[in-house]
Amino acid sequence: MGGARVAGWVAAGLALGAGACYCVYRLARGRGGRRQRLRPSRSAEDLTNGSYDDVLNAEQLQKLLYLLESTEDPVIIERALVTLGNSAAFSANQVIIRELGGIPIVGSKINSPNHSIKEKALNALNNLSVNVENQIKIKIYINQVCEDVFSGPLNSAVQLAGLRLLTNMTVTNDHQHLLSSYITDLFHVLLTGHGPTKVQVLKLLLNLSENPAMTEGLLGAQVDSSFLSLYDGHVAKEILLRVLTLFQNINNCLQKEGRLAVQPPFTKGSLFFLLYGEECAQKMRALLYHPDAEVKEKVSSWLFPPPRR
Repeated sequence: MGGARVAGWVAAGLALGAGACYCVYRLARGRGGRRQRLRPSRSAEDLTNGSYDDVLNAEQLQKLLYLLESTEDPVIIERALVTLGNSAAFSANQVIIRELGGIPIVGSKINSPNHSIKEKALNALNNLSVNVENQIKIKIYINQVCEDVFSGPLNSAVQLAGLRLLTNMTVTNDHQHLLSSYITDLFHVLLTGHGPTKVQVLKLLLNLSENPAMTEGLLGAQVDSSFLSLYDGHVAKEILLRVLTLFQNINNCLQKEGRLAVQPPFTKGSLFFLLYGEECAQKMRALLYHPDAEVKEKVSSWLFPPPRR
Protein backbone atom coordinates (compact mmCIF):
# COMPACT_ATOMS: atom_id res chain seq x y z
CA MET A 1 0.00 0.00 0.00
CA GLY A 2 1.43 3.44 -0.97
CA GLY A 3 2.62 6.04 1.51
CA ALA A 4 -0.39 8.32 0.92
CA ARG A 5 -2.79 5.39 1.42
CA VAL A 6 -0.98 4.42 4.63
CA ALA A 7 -1.32 7.96 5.87
CA GLY A 8 -5.00 7.80 5.02
CA TRP A 9 -5.49 5.06 7.63
CA VAL A 10 -3.99 7.33 10.20
CA ALA A 11 -4.89 10.87 9.47
CA ALA A 12 -8.14 11.06 11.31
CA GLY A 13 -7.41 9.50 14.46
CA LEU A 14 -4.77 12.00 14.36
CA ALA A 15 -7.17 14.88 15.12
CA LEU A 16 -8.26 13.63 18.52
CA GLY A 17 -6.99 15.06 21.82
CA ALA A 18 -4.64 13.04 24.00
CA GLY A 19 -7.38 12.17 26.50
CA ALA A 20 -9.70 10.42 24.03
CA CYS A 21 -10.03 6.67 24.18
CA TYR A 22 -11.15 6.10 20.61
CA CYS A 23 -9.36 7.11 17.43
CA VAL A 24 -11.08 8.40 14.32
CA TYR A 25 -9.75 7.31 11.00
CA ARG A 26 -10.47 9.66 8.17
CA LEU A 27 -10.72 8.18 4.71
CA ALA A 28 -11.67 9.85 1.48
CA ARG A 29 -15.10 8.48 0.52
CA GLY A 30 -17.14 8.55 -2.62
CA ARG A 31 -20.91 8.82 -2.80
CA GLY A 32 -22.85 6.19 -0.91
CA GLY A 33 -20.05 5.79 1.60
CA ARG A 34 -17.64 4.03 -0.81
CA ARG A 35 -13.96 4.56 -0.28
CA GLN A 36 -12.11 6.15 -3.15
CA ARG A 37 -8.39 6.16 -3.80
CA LEU A 38 -6.63 9.10 -2.18
CA ARG A 39 -4.56 11.37 -4.29
CA PRO A 40 -1.03 11.93 -3.02
CA SER A 41 -0.71 14.96 -0.75
CA ARG A 42 1.92 16.42 1.59
CA SER A 43 -0.72 17.81 3.91
CA ALA A 44 -2.34 15.69 6.63
CA GLU A 45 -5.51 17.75 6.29
CA ASP A 46 -5.74 16.87 2.57
CA LEU A 47 -5.63 13.18 3.47
CA THR A 48 -8.93 13.39 5.35
CA ASN A 49 -12.43 13.59 4.03
CA GLY A 50 -15.18 11.99 6.09
CA SER A 51 -14.64 9.75 9.09
CA TYR A 52 -15.68 6.65 11.01
CA ASP A 53 -15.12 5.58 14.58
CA ASP A 54 -13.16 2.45 15.38
CA VAL A 55 -10.34 1.06 17.51
CA LEU A 56 -6.99 0.35 15.90
CA ASN A 57 -6.19 -3.30 15.32
CA ALA A 58 -2.71 -4.82 15.13
CA GLU A 59 -2.38 -4.33 11.37
CA GLN A 60 -3.39 -0.68 11.60
CA LEU A 61 -1.04 -0.10 14.54
CA GLN A 62 1.81 -1.55 12.49
CA LYS A 63 1.01 0.80 9.59
CA LEU A 64 0.84 3.71 12.00
CA LEU A 65 4.22 2.86 13.53
CA TYR A 66 5.75 2.54 10.06
CA LEU A 67 4.38 5.96 9.14
CA LEU A 68 5.69 7.48 12.37
CA GLU A 69 9.13 6.00 11.73
CA SER A 70 9.34 6.96 8.07
CA THR A 71 7.80 10.44 7.81
CA GLU A 72 9.57 13.70 8.55
CA ASP A 73 6.41 15.79 8.40
CA PRO A 74 6.01 17.28 11.93
CA VAL A 75 2.23 17.56 11.55
CA ILE A 76 1.88 13.88 10.67
CA ILE A 77 4.33 12.89 13.44
CA GLU A 78 2.39 14.83 16.07
CA ARG A 79 -0.98 13.47 14.99
CA ALA A 80 0.35 9.93 14.72
CA LEU A 81 1.66 10.17 18.28
CA VAL A 82 -1.75 11.36 19.48
CA THR A 83 -3.40 8.37 17.80
CA LEU A 84 -0.88 5.96 19.30
CA GLY A 85 -1.34 7.52 22.70
CA ASN A 86 -5.11 7.14 22.44
CA SER A 87 -4.74 3.53 21.31
CA ALA A 88 -2.44 2.81 24.24
CA ALA A 89 -5.31 3.62 26.60
CA PHE A 90 -6.43 0.03 25.89
CA SER A 91 -4.48 -2.66 27.74
CA ALA A 92 -4.49 -5.02 24.73
CA ASN A 93 -2.94 -2.32 22.54
CA GLN A 94 -0.24 -1.65 25.14
CA VAL A 95 0.95 -5.21 24.56
CA ILE A 96 0.56 -5.08 20.79
CA ILE A 97 2.54 -1.85 20.45
CA ARG A 98 5.36 -3.32 22.53
CA GLU A 99 5.42 -6.55 20.51
CA LEU A 100 5.50 -4.56 17.27
CA GLY A 101 8.62 -2.75 18.50
CA GLY A 102 6.70 0.48 18.91
CA ILE A 103 8.14 1.70 22.22
CA PRO A 104 11.58 2.65 20.79
CA ILE A 105 9.85 4.35 17.84
CA VAL A 106 7.74 6.47 20.18
CA GLY A 107 10.62 6.96 22.61
CA SER A 108 12.87 8.38 19.91
CA LYS A 109 10.47 11.30 19.48
CA ILE A 110 11.10 12.69 22.98
CA ASN A 111 14.39 14.02 21.57
CA SER A 112 12.55 16.16 19.04
CA PRO A 113 13.31 19.90 19.21
CA ASN A 114 9.60 20.42 18.50
CA HIS A 115 8.02 20.81 21.93
CA SER A 116 4.59 19.72 20.74
CA ILE A 117 5.99 16.48 19.31
CA LYS A 118 7.98 15.91 22.52
CA GLU A 119 4.83 16.39 24.61
CA LYS A 120 2.77 13.98 22.49
CA ALA A 121 5.55 11.37 22.66
CA LEU A 122 5.65 11.68 26.46
CA ASN A 123 1.86 11.33 26.61
CA ALA A 124 2.01 8.16 24.50
CA LEU A 125 4.79 6.69 26.67
CA ASN A 126 2.74 7.60 29.73
CA ASN A 127 -0.20 5.49 28.53
CA LEU A 128 2.13 2.67 27.49
CA SER A 129 3.82 2.71 30.91
CA VAL A 130 0.65 1.49 32.62
CA ASN A 131 1.80 -1.98 31.51
CA VAL A 132 4.53 -3.27 33.85
CA GLU A 133 6.38 -5.11 31.06
CA ASN A 134 6.41 -1.93 29.00
CA GLN A 135 8.10 -0.13 31.89
CA ILE A 136 11.15 -2.35 31.45
CA LYS A 137 11.62 -0.86 27.98
CA ILE A 138 10.55 2.67 28.91
CA LYS A 139 12.95 2.99 31.88
CA ILE A 140 15.86 3.74 29.53
CA TYR A 141 14.24 7.11 28.84
CA ILE A 142 13.92 8.18 32.49
CA ASN A 143 17.17 10.16 32.61
CA GLN A 144 16.27 12.04 29.43
CA VAL A 145 12.77 12.75 30.73
CA CYS A 146 14.21 14.07 33.99
CA GLU A 147 16.61 16.36 32.15
CA ASP A 148 13.73 17.76 30.08
CA VAL A 149 11.49 18.19 33.12
CA PHE A 150 14.07 20.06 35.20
CA SER A 151 15.80 22.10 32.49
CA GLY A 152 12.77 23.00 30.37
CA PRO A 153 10.26 25.82 30.81
CA LEU A 154 8.47 25.82 34.17
CA ASN A 155 4.80 24.77 34.07
CA SER A 156 5.05 23.88 30.38
CA ALA A 157 3.04 21.12 28.72
CA VAL A 158 6.27 19.16 28.24
CA GLN A 159 7.15 19.45 31.92
CA LEU A 160 3.72 18.24 33.03
CA ALA A 161 3.74 15.38 30.52
CA GLY A 162 7.18 14.32 31.75
CA LEU A 163 6.07 14.47 35.39
CA ARG A 164 3.02 12.32 34.61
CA LEU A 165 5.25 9.72 32.97
CA LEU A 166 7.68 9.72 35.91
CA THR A 167 4.74 9.33 38.29
CA ASN A 168 3.50 6.27 36.42
CA MET A 169 7.01 4.83 36.34
CA THR A 170 7.31 5.13 40.14
CA VAL A 171 4.00 3.53 41.13
CA THR A 172 6.02 0.43 42.01
CA ASN A 173 9.45 0.43 43.65
CA ASP A 174 11.19 -1.18 40.67
CA HIS A 175 12.51 1.97 38.97
CA GLN A 176 12.36 4.59 41.73
CA HIS A 177 16.12 4.46 42.30
CA LEU A 178 16.61 5.97 38.85
CA LEU A 179 15.29 9.27 40.25
CA SER A 180 17.62 9.34 43.27
CA SER A 181 19.85 12.07 41.86
CA TYR A 182 16.89 14.27 40.93
CA ILE A 183 15.10 14.53 44.30
CA THR A 184 16.39 18.03 45.09
CA ASP A 185 15.24 19.12 41.61
CA LEU A 186 11.79 17.73 42.32
CA PHE A 187 11.47 19.86 45.43
CA HIS A 188 12.66 22.93 43.51
CA VAL A 189 9.92 22.44 40.90
CA LEU A 190 7.43 21.80 43.70
CA LEU A 191 8.20 25.18 45.25
CA THR A 192 8.40 27.21 42.04
CA GLY A 193 5.66 25.63 39.95
CA HIS A 194 2.00 26.61 39.79
CA GLY A 195 -0.87 24.58 41.27
CA PRO A 196 -1.12 21.75 38.69
CA THR A 197 2.67 21.38 38.65
CA LYS A 198 2.81 21.23 42.46
CA VAL A 199 0.12 18.54 42.54
CA GLN A 200 1.89 16.41 39.93
CA VAL A 201 5.25 16.67 41.71
CA LEU A 202 3.59 15.71 44.99
CA LYS A 203 2.01 12.65 43.39
CA LEU A 204 5.50 11.57 42.33
CA LEU A 205 7.04 12.33 45.74
CA LEU A 206 4.28 10.38 47.45
CA ASN A 207 5.21 7.33 45.39
CA LEU A 208 8.82 7.67 46.50
CA SER A 209 7.89 8.33 50.13
CA GLU A 210 6.18 4.96 50.49
CA ASN A 211 9.43 3.13 49.74
CA PRO A 212 11.79 2.83 52.76
CA ALA A 213 14.72 2.50 50.35
CA MET A 214 14.08 6.09 49.20
CA THR A 215 13.63 7.62 52.67
CA GLU A 216 17.27 8.61 53.21
CA GLY A 217 17.45 10.23 49.78
CA LEU A 218 14.30 12.23 50.45
CA LEU A 219 15.35 13.42 53.90
CA GLY A 220 18.87 14.27 52.74
CA ALA A 221 17.66 16.46 49.86
CA GLN A 222 18.53 20.14 50.17
CA VAL A 223 15.19 21.94 50.26
CA ASP A 224 14.47 25.65 50.59
CA SER A 225 12.84 26.64 53.88
CA SER A 226 9.84 27.98 51.96
CA PHE A 227 8.77 24.33 51.74
CA LEU A 228 7.22 24.72 55.20
CA SER A 229 4.79 27.30 53.82
CA LEU A 230 2.98 24.38 52.17
CA TYR A 231 1.82 23.42 55.67
CA ASP A 232 0.04 26.74 56.20
CA GLY A 233 -3.70 26.57 56.75
CA HIS A 234 -4.56 28.67 53.67
CA VAL A 235 -2.86 26.27 51.23
CA ALA A 236 -5.20 24.55 48.77
CA LYS A 237 -6.58 21.33 50.22
CA GLU A 238 -5.35 19.14 47.35
CA ILE A 239 -1.80 20.31 48.09
CA LEU A 240 -2.05 20.43 51.87
CA LEU A 241 -3.36 16.86 52.19
CA ARG A 242 -0.56 15.60 49.99
CA VAL A 243 2.26 17.32 51.89
CA LEU A 244 0.78 15.98 55.13
CA THR A 245 0.72 12.48 53.64
CA LEU A 246 4.30 12.95 52.44
CA PHE A 247 5.48 13.69 55.98
CA GLN A 248 3.38 10.82 57.35
CA ASN A 249 4.80 8.31 54.85
CA ILE A 250 8.39 9.35 55.59
CA ASN A 251 7.76 9.16 59.31
CA ASN A 252 6.25 5.69 58.96
CA CYS A 253 9.28 4.49 57.00
CA LEU A 254 11.63 5.81 59.66
CA GLN A 255 9.65 4.06 62.37
CA LYS A 256 9.76 0.78 60.45
CA GLU A 257 13.52 1.12 60.14
CA GLY A 258 13.84 2.08 63.81
CA ARG A 259 15.77 5.23 62.90
CA LEU A 260 13.78 7.88 64.75
CA ALA A 261 15.71 7.17 67.95
CA VAL A 262 19.06 7.67 66.19
CA GLN A 263 20.40 11.04 65.05
CA PRO A 264 20.71 10.60 61.26
CA PRO A 265 23.66 12.18 59.43
CA PHE A 266 21.65 14.84 57.60
CA THR A 267 23.01 18.32 57.05
CA LYS A 268 21.31 21.61 57.85
CA GLY A 269 19.12 22.75 55.00
CA SER A 270 17.97 19.20 54.35
CA LEU A 271 14.35 18.09 54.34
CA PHE A 272 15.00 16.25 57.62
CA PHE A 273 15.79 19.46 59.50
CA LEU A 274 12.70 21.15 58.05
CA LEU A 275 10.25 18.36 58.87
CA TYR A 276 11.58 17.62 62.34
CA GLY A 277 12.21 21.22 63.39
CA GLU A 278 10.16 23.35 65.78
CA GLU A 279 8.64 25.53 63.04
CA CYS A 280 7.07 22.51 61.36
CA ALA A 281 5.81 21.21 64.71
CA GLN A 282 4.07 24.55 65.35
CA LYS A 283 2.42 24.44 61.94
CA MET A 284 1.16 20.92 62.61
CA ARG A 285 -0.38 21.95 65.92
CA ALA A 286 -2.06 24.91 64.24
CA LEU A 287 -3.60 22.60 61.63
CA LEU A 288 -5.51 20.86 64.42
CA TYR A 289 -7.84 23.88 64.18
CA HIS A 290 -8.14 23.80 60.39
CA PRO A 291 -11.73 24.31 59.17
CA ASP A 292 -11.61 21.23 56.94
CA ALA A 293 -12.49 18.01 58.78
CA GLU A 294 -10.30 15.82 56.56
CA VAL A 295 -7.23 17.93 57.24
CA LYS A 296 -7.90 17.96 60.98
CA GLU A 297 -8.42 14.21 61.03
CA LYS A 298 -5.17 13.52 59.21
CA VAL A 299 -3.14 15.77 61.49
CA SER A 300 -4.84 14.44 64.62
CA SER A 301 -4.34 10.79 63.70
CA TRP A 302 -0.69 11.45 63.06
CA LEU A 303 0.08 13.62 66.11
CA PHE A 304 -2.01 11.47 68.44
CA PRO A 305 -1.85 7.90 67.06
CA PRO A 306 -3.92 5.24 68.86
CA PRO A 307 -1.92 3.22 71.39
CA ARG A 308 -0.50 -0.07 70.15
CA ARG A 309 -1.99 -3.18 71.63
